[in-house]
Amino acid sequence: MSEVGSTLLVFTLLLLATGLGVWVRPLLPDEHKAHETVQLIQLVIGMLVTFAALVLGLMTASASSSFDTSSNDLRAYAADLIEFDNTLREYGSGTDESRRLLRVYTAAAIASTWPDEPAPAGDYPKHLGSPGSTSSLENAQLGAMLNAVGRQLRQLQTHDPLQQRTLDDALAQYRRVVDARWKIIEEAHSSISQPFFKTLTFWLCVIFLSFGLIAPRNALARVTILLGAVSIASAIYVIVDLDTPFSGPIMISSAPMRDALVHLGG
Repeated sequence: MSEVGSTLLVFTLLLLATGLGVWVRPLLPDEHKAHETVQLIQLVIGMLVTFAALVLGLMTASASSSFDTSSNDLRAYAADLIEFDNTLREYGSGTDESRRLLRVYTAAAIASTWPDEPAPAGDYPKHLGSPGSTSSLENAQLGAMLNAVGRQLRQLQTHDPLQQRTLDDALAQYRRVVDARWKIIEEAHSSISQPFFKTLTFWLCVIFLSFGLIAPRNALARVTILLGAVSIASAIYVIVDLDTPFSGPIMISSAPMRDALVHLGG
């Protein structure tokens, strides 16, 4: 589910739970409104609030850590591309076509992964896959470009031991680039457990249902509950957005890949 969809769903469920509590309250017998009953409800709410706050904090920390890891891996990937290109340059003119394909791949990856940003200059396939989705990262055309680079390297004939060592280094770096690409693709998928997310949403609904049962009937109480629902929904939005690092407003910067493209054009 998208960031906005998850946020709206949670916000709507919290308001419905509160409304249910407000609607049920006048229907309850007087003994259910006794002071002791209200105290028990408040104790249970306090326990659930503690659990929910702890879980929200852990989810936020996990999503933030996942986002930072993906960002660091992208920077490392960009550095691998630069190092790979430098090795190809050292080999000589025999790798000119491989270097061209590497530049085309990098430009196409930038254009498809960050479609809302200015596209790199040059001739390359554009609009690969759905913008900002994992399908754009693991697009078959992008993979085919890298595979073509590997095939060209394996077909090269070396003429001296120095060229052979350079080619061996290039093949090792090519393998590292491919591995790093698939690592980034896997990290782009959401890691939030749906059963866990649904359980947290249920806890939050129970809390807001209890708010509806015990809250006084005045405008300030209703506005406070509304602001609480907005705050919880916005926290869910941030968590889900951080957990999908290549989509949404909170997105990994394209600067490392653009820097790499500049070096590859040298």
